[in-house]
Amino acid sequence: MSTITIQNLSKQFEQHHVLQGLDLTIADGSFFTLLGPSGCGKTTLLRCIAGFNAPDSGRILFDQDDITGVPAHQRNIGMVFQDYALFPDKTVYDNVAYGLRARKVAPDEVRARATQALELVGLDGYAGRFAAQLSGGQRQRVALARALVIRPRVLLMDEPLSNLDAKLRLSMRDMIRDLQRQARITTVFVTHDQEEALAMSDQVAVMLAGSIAQMGAPEFLYASPASAYVADFVGSANLLSVDYTGPGTVALGGRTLQVDTAAAEPLANNQLVLRSEALTLVWTEQQAGSNGLPVTLSGRQYLGARTLLRVALPDGRMLQVDAPGLQRHQVGQALWLKVPPSSRVICR
Repeated sequence: MSTITIQNLSKQFEQHHVLQGLDLTIADGSFFTLLGPSGCGKTTLLRCIAGFNAPDSGRILFDQDDITGVPAHQRNIGMVFQDYALFPDKTVYDNVAYGLRARKVAPDEVRARATQALELVGLDGYAGRFAAQLSGGQRQRVALARALVIRPRVLLMDEPLSNLDAKLRLSMRDMIRDLQRQARITTVFVTHDQEEALAMSDQVAVMLAGSIAQMGAPEFLYASPASAYVADFVGSANLLSVDYTGPGTVALGGRTLQVDTAAAEPLANNQLVLRSEALTLVWTEQQAGSNGLPVTLSGRQYLGARTLLRVALPDGRMLQVDAPGLQRHQVGQALWLKVPPSSRVICR
C-alpha cells in the first residue's frame, strides 16, 4: 500500500499537451477514479503512474519513494487492462502464477498464493483451463487475480469493465470493490462511465483537457458541481441559462424560482442544474407551488422501474424527468414542473 503523489506532471505527444502541470494526491488504501471522456488524459496519467509512459516533467512518488524514472517492472504495481492481456498459451493457474515466478518466489509459496488468489475471485475450479475456454467475465477475474497475487503497492485498472455486458459489469464492480477493501490496496481506476465512478470510488477526479476539473467524494461532486462540465458529466443533469435576480432567486421563463445561488454571479452566464430524478411533474399550478414551471410533455420512455419523460418549456427548451414506475401522463399534455429549492446555480 502507498500514498501516490503527483507533482507538476506534464506529458505531450508531438504538439498535443495531454497532461498539463497536474498535481494530485491519492490516499493510501483508497479507491480513486479518474473519470472523463476519451482524450481527456486519464489513461495517459495512469500509464505514467505505471511506468509505461515517461512524463516530460514533474514527479511521481509512492509514499516518499520517487519512482518517476523507475522502470515499470520494478515499481511493484498490479495492472488490469481493458482487454485482459492474458497469455493464451498458458492455463489460468500459470497466468496467475506468472508474476510470482518472475519474482523468483519459492514454488510452494507460488502454489499457495496462486491458489488463494483464484479462490478470492471464485475461480478455484478453473486452474487448468485456457483463456479461450473462459467467458469475458471469467477472463477479467483471472486478470484481477494475477494483479493481486503479487501483493502490489498500487493497483491500476484501465477501463476493466468496458468489454462486459451490463449485468456482468454490475457483479464485477462489486467484486472489485470488495476485494480492494479487503486488501486495502491503493487503487487507481480509469473509466468514462460516471455510474461506475459514483458506485465504486472513495474519491473521483473529473478530468478535462489534461487537467482536473474537480475532485472529491462522489456525493460531493454530484451535489456540488463546480462547473457545467462537471454537472453534465457526473449524473444526469438539465442545464438551463437563468437570470440571477438576487440571493436565493433566479428568473426563468417569466417566473421567479427559489434555488441555491451561492455560486451565482450577477450579470454572468449562470446555469441552473436540474437533476432529472429530483424533478416532479404535477397537473396544476397550485400543486406546483411557487417553484413551478409550465411545461408540455413531448416524449416518454417506459423502462420498467422508471419512466424517462421529455418536457418542453414555453420557449422550446427541453428537459428530462426521471420518474419512478409507470407514469400515466400522455404526450402533448400541459403539465407543471416542480423545481426543488435545493437546485444549484453555477456560473459557467
